[in-house]
Amino acid sequence: MKISAIICEFNPFHNGHKYLIERAKAMTECDRLVCIMSGSFTQRGEICIMDKFARARHAVLCGADAVIELPAAFAVAPAEIFASGAIKILSSVPEVTTVAFGCENDGRAEFLKSAEILLNESESFKKTLESGLSGGESYIKSCQKAFEAAGGDGEMLAKPNNVLAVEYTKAILRTKKNIDICPVKRVGAGYNDGNLMESFSSASAIRQNATSPLLKNNLPECVLNDLSDFSAANKRFEEYLRLILTRTDAEALKNIYGCREGLENKLKELEALSFNEIIASATSRRYSSARIKRILCANFLGIFQPDCEEFLKNPLYIKPLAVNRQCADEVLSSLAKSEYPVLTKGRDKLNLNKIAKKCLDLDEFSYLQWQITAQKSGLANQDSLIFI
Repeated sequence: MKISAIICEFNPFHNGHKYLIERAKAMTECDRLVCIMSGSFTQRGEICIMDKFARARHAVLCGADAVIELPAAFAVAPAEIFASGAIKILSSVPEVTTVAFGCENDGRAEFLKSAEILLNESESFKKTLESGLSGGESYIKSCQKAFEAAGGDGEMLAKPNNVLAVEYTKAILRTKKNIDICPVKRVGAGYNDGNLMESFSSASAIRQNATSPLLKNNLPECVLNDLSDFSAANKRFEEYLRLILTRTDAEALKNIYGCREGLENKLKELEALSFNEIIASATSRRYSSARIKRILCANFLGIFQPDCEEFLKNPLYIKPLAVNRQCADEVLSSLAKSEYPVLTKGRDKLNLNKIAKKCLDLDEFSYLQWQITAQKSGLANQDSLIFI
């Protein structure tokens, strides 16, 4: 059986995601499509607007055959780790033959060339990168210039979805497994566009306008029925991040991805300010606001770089969240061919190795923190598997 996979957050699931699933199925001619989705918090360091089981259900109702969880340790991490963690899990399943992704460019050869340049890191690449960083430029800007110096197209790394797409391709090439890529060009609004469109708005715009009547044409009905105002939960989340920062010393902050070169001291100096003031004051040409939020979120959840490095090196697990009832046996049998155990029942985790259990503990803790922050009760148990 041929399985195509999509790496996603679905925060929330919208028409653009439905289009991606439909195009991925058509372009890859796969037998089944599986999504690996962030659970309760995102790569930008934000809290998800809906419960992970609800978002997984939406994806299955709109065409996915199964949704498995991307461990929190990888979900709240820089792009390279986010991608490496997802591909680590997907590549453990022999029948996963293609990874599809939404992007601003749709040339397969462009992504392969770009990934190879970044993997090889020639002397000209390293020299230009170091020069940019030492000159105070952001990592992305420095990387663009280094990329161009090594013969690549700098514009490829100027667009958010392309950056992740190149990282997915890099991670696939590292595995040396027979997995292809399927770039699908985005339609509608850009990744960071905060304006609502007629039918293909970005997830950012939808989150910012969660109660707008204009959302009706942007979301599948199942999502629209579940969507509600999440602003109070967001405020609580921001305050929790600030409070946990006040209780964390600078040495501990240095163990978080991206918190280096004195940034840990800067954050401690700002801890008495409001959350928005901390973000604004810590953001610079070198450190984006998304990076600052991600560091604070990782600190809140206890996600530290040494642990993530161990997770990447060791066998983990596959945790299905939702599966299409009509093909459940077939899909779960394919996932079971993975070199990692598939967790469909609570007792399955008893057989995990020590490192995988620690990774799963972070997932469970993250879901608990989501429920507390969102003030949601009566939700699916962490060990649940929903059949749609």
